[in-house]
Amino acid sequence: MSMIRDLRAVVRPARPSLRKGGGRMDNGAYDTTRDPGTPSAVVDCAVYRDGSRVVFPQAPTPQEAMRQVRRDGGFVWIGLHEPTEAEFAGIASEFGLHPLAVEDAVQAHQRPKLERYDDSLFTVFKTIHYVEHDRLTANSEVVETGEVMCFTGKDFFITVRHGGQGSLRALRHRLQDDPELLAKGPSAVLHAIADHVVDGYIAVADAVQDDIDEVETEVFSPGRKGTPRGTDASRIYQLKREVLEFKRAVSPLLRPMQLLSERPMRLVDPDIQKYFRDVADHLARVQEQVIGFDELLNSILQANLAQASVAQNEDMRKITSWAAIIAVPTMVCGVYGMNFDYMPELHWKYGYPVVMSAMVALCVGIHRTLKRNGWL
Repeated sequence: MSMIRDLRAVVRPARPSLRKGGGRMDNGAYDTTRDPGTPSAVVDCAVYRDGSRVVFPQAPTPQEAMRQVRRDGGFVWIGLHEPTEAEFAGIASEFGLHPLAVEDAVQAHQRPKLERYDDSLFTVFKTIHYVEHDRLTANSEVVETGEVMCFTGKDFFITVRHGGQGSLRALRHRLQDDPELLAKGPSAVLHAIADHVVDGYIAVADAVQDDIDEVETEVFSPGRKGTPRGTDASRIYQLKREVLEFKRAVSPLLRPMQLLSERPMRLVDPDIQKYFRDVADHLARVQEQVIGFDELLNSILQANLAQASVAQNEDMRKITSWAAIIAVPTMVCGVYGMNFDYMPELHWKYGYPVVMSAMVALCVGIHRTLKRNGWL
């Protein structure tokens, strides 16, 4: 049981911070992209027996690997990147994959889910990658999504990746360094991938939290008079859309992880199944964070709009105040500009200075009153 105790150390290495600060490799490593010169979508095909990778004179085809497994035991792990229907047809036929699952794997754009068929499990994971940026703008892309689809059978494990993110190369190497773990079969690989994907969610959630803190600080910090109106609202809205994309990857996956951890399945080793609970717990925590992000961004957006409304009201009060002050000389000048012959004090020697003094006094009085009341 020492292997089980060390399971998290194998599949969950130290997680780097996400904030500021192709083709087949040797030994069949699972690379991130497909070599344009390679006619096949298969980027790795390996046979594992007793937890160790079987060495072949040259890289085997999926059919050759499966014949080896059926003859000598073990299981085969095949990695594909964005296969076409024609490229995947031979593998699907060889391993008896269900047509509906095959269609989903080829077309991609599926929501996270777990489907059980007679001889296999079909699992869809949404991978999330945090996009680095110096400053969040109204057009910033914060998260980038991909997909990893897994077919788990008694003696095979097939991964189909879509998108440029979600490489499993390092994970495969770590698993190969622990033969005791790989000896548990395909279910150990399924757990490792689930744990790897959810760990990625945790890292992205921490980075998104930093972006939200930055926006929140700017919205509520003093001295924002020079900030153009509408800039903060557009940035907040863009961040809210990215959080929604994050939520679409996290929330649907919770139920499949609970099923894998709670419901006995003949394709999942009992010793491995209990560790799916740990994955489900971490996923639930991330889901709570993402829901909190959404609610917090709603509050920040409402506060920002309220601040903009208050600023507009203040501007209107200032405009109204100055209009009231200007109305006094306008009225006086309008009265004495009517050109009647018999107007009072029209030819008085001190009429002009008295009228000017009265206008200034009234304007000053109105200005002081409005300023004392906070209108200016």
